[in-house]
Amino acid sequence: MKRIFLTSIVTFCISVASLAQDPTFTQFYSNPVYLNPALAGSYGCPRISMNYRNEWPQLTGNYVTYSAAYDTYAKSLSGGISVLALHDQQGQGTIQTSMLGLVYSYHVKLTRKFSMMFGARAAWFQKFLDWDKLTFGDMIDPRRGFIYQTGDVPRGNGRRGFFDVSMGAVGFSKHFFFGGAVHHINRPDESMILGESKLPMRFTGHLGADIPVGGRSKYSNTTSIMPNIIYQYQNGFQELNIGTYVKYGNFNVGAWYRNRDAFILTFGLNTGKFRLGYSYDITVSKLGNGVSGGSHEISMGLNLRCRRKPRAFRTISCPSF
Repeated sequence: MKRIFLTSIVTFCISVASLAQDPTFTQFYSNPVYLNPALAGSYGCPRISMNYRNEWPQLTGNYVTYSAAYDTYAKSLSGGISVLALHDQQGQGTIQTSMLGLVYSYHVKLTRKFSMMFGARAAWFQKFLDWDKLTFGDMIDPRRGFIYQTGDVPRGNGRRGFFDVSMGAVGFSKHFFFGGAVHHINRPDESMILGESKLPMRFTGHLGADIPVGGRSKYSNTTSIMPNIIYQYQNGFQELNIGTYVKYGNFNVGAWYRNRDAFILTFGLNTGKFRLGYSYDITVSKLGNGVSGGSHEISMGLNLRCRRKPRAFRTISCPSF
């Protein structure tokens, strides 16, 4: 346990000085605007999406992330608008990141069966580093552990605010969709200490399908299988997620595999007005699920009433729990 504890501390201290990676949600389409700004307004009527993620809860330096978004289609703007907020805590609040963003997505029908959406997000980030929670090598006694005061002193004020720009696009037909997004296009400086640390761009590509496999269930809607692939790249780190959802009436179940990292199980309920989802990431990397505790994620959404969707509006067939 001492080895695990010290390893987690060393890893965390290194991350303070290195380029950070964005928080990741495994219920990708329960937080659609975060995945790709082009998905703003893709439901048509107003909706509220809320997400909570606790990654590696058994480690001292776990990651806890909260997200909330409101989006709707605006006929007068020929597209969707959204407000998105996020708060991320690393190492029991040692590093905290908050974000507030505004999103616009332009919707256009290219043919009778194919449409596209083009989105952009303008956001303000605020990062904070609590220097008093950091640990350093000169604090460790070989026998008694952390008993000394560090000789290291804070460098900088531990705060950084910056403006950020992201863009994305999505194309879709009745049963198929694909898209891509680029976040942090302007590469803002996110350093909370002396020196410069450019936030690396994050590239996302995703595609999926909604394949009907049966008639209507006794609950409603059509039974279908929804295979999906999501690829993300940021600063040399690659993440490939391959999985599928099965929708039966108001119920959804899903299974995903993230390359050499986790096996993900997802369960969801969608009544049309209310959405609830839970997912659990089983760690399959060398870290081990017994050490990390896996990852828990909960999503909740409300589909609000609108007078009526525009006659020409097309709803994308994304999983929505």
